[in-house]
Amino acid sequence: MTRVSEHLNQALHDLMEADPRVHVLGEDVSDPYGGAFKITRGLSSRFGDRVRSTPLSEGALTGVGAGLALAGDRAVVEIMFADFAALAFDQLVNFAAKSTSMYGRPVPIPLVVRCPSGGNRGYGPTHSQSPQKHFIGVPGLSLFEMTPFHDAGELFARMFALGQPCLFFEDKVLYTRRMYEGGVVDDLFRYELAGDVARVFLDGVTEPDCTLIAHGGMTHRALAAMRELLLEEDLACELLVPARLHPLPGLPGLERARHVCVVEDGSEGGTWGAEVARLLYPRLWSTLRRPIGLISAADSVIPAAPHLEREVLVQPCRIRHTIAEALS
Repeated sequence: MTRVSEHLNQALHDLMEADPRVHVLGEDVSDPYGGAFKITRGLSSRFGDRVRSTPLSEGALTGVGAGLALAGDRAVVEIMFADFAALAFDQLVNFAAKSTSMYGRPVPIPLVVRCPSGGNRGYGPTHSQSPQKHFIGVPGLSLFEMTPFHDAGELFARMFALGQPCLFFEDKVLYTRRMYEGGVVDDLFRYELAGDVARVFLDGVTEPDCTLIAHGGMTHRALAAMRELLLEEDLACELLVPARLHPLPGLPGLERARHVCVVEDGSEGGTWGAEVARLLYPRLWSTLRRPIGLISAADSVIPAAPHLEREVLVQPCRIRHTIAEALS
């Protein structure tokens, strides 16, 4: 069994071995620490000064990474917690993203900014957010998220091939989970990959009662809700998990669903889920039986106390109740 954290670490080792242009920058990414979540463990011992621990300045380290990319190298920048990407907003939005097209000719900016995101770890208000929505719709900036279905090495290659800066979100709880292999999720569910999208389904079900769309960090909570809906409500669901959040890739099979629901762990209002719904309405208008459902975290800061944190973030019981009520 390979955990997501181990899989990401191996992908970075393989990436740096295969391409001497790749640099890794971030706070405490060098050994023996290897990053706050050990994703960069062993890299500095193996690749020397291509791996640099930086001062505590997200703006500075993102700017250096963008400068390396602009000069012809490739950079992987680690933001210790995704919340702190706000401190690099200017470098991402006004420098890196715009540099691809503001010099009178296309300029590749092969930059990947890794952002450990999400709550359910008791880290409190400024270390537990899922801030994807703040970067949606920026020209020249793509958003990806790690999933337990997609190969991280292929995702890194995909992001660098775009030639533009990419934010790569990695849910902190997902680090502890295993990677899925061989098309099998568990005793009930199977999965298949369609490009940037993983489709989780029940064998033999051709017209699901509901299709859930969720980012990678919501995978296991969505699966738990799907299991409860099947065993306790006799409702069959599919789950679509895109590795690329923006621009959104094509999502398969939605025309067959009685209901579509987008689930995310960011706070409500101006969200990734709302953007997904905006894109899907023209496509599905003639077949929709009810409005697309949106499930987001509460409009609240995220408490550190576990019982309060669970009330704010999206939990399987809320997904189940929302879908069961919509289909009743």
